[in-house]
Amino acid sequence: MARAALPTWYFALVVVRRGHRFLLTQERKYGSTWSIPGGRVEPGETLAAAAVREVFEETGVPIRLDGILRVEHSPALSSGHDTRVRVLFTGTPLDDTPPKTTADDESLGAAYLTLDEIRALPLRGAELGALLESVAAGRQVFPLELLGHELSV
Repeated sequence: MARAALPTWYFALVVVRRGHRFLLTQERKYGSTWSIPGGRVEPGETLAAAAVREVFEETGVPIRLDGILRVEHSPALSSGHDTRVRVLFTGTPLDDTPPKTTADDESLGAAYLTLDEIRALPLRGAELGALLESVAAGRQVFPLELLGHELSV
């Protein structure tokens, strides 16, 4: 008997670092909290392309991807719920473009912030601060080649 396909949403997020500062975006939704830039992968788009696009849309900063911090899978716990896959990348700004400060449909603005500044902000998700601290402390970053053929498309 054939099983039904699982509806799955894919998300790409990026920890962008410039020196000792991290690029965060203040979200339009979710109570105006601060988070790393990222979002849903569009149909026909690779995870890597989505990551670069989302950072630019939300912050105005062009980046290159450097590696992968982790891949998360959240299975549907019951019928009627979707499955989620998130890839957390690391990235570096391509130039000195400042983060956008004017609100638009994507975000309320963005900024490069130190860990001390980040600790004082309302963050989306309790694990975000710990993630950024682990990156600052030298957390292992995996090569982009883990994504396989998608990088050659």
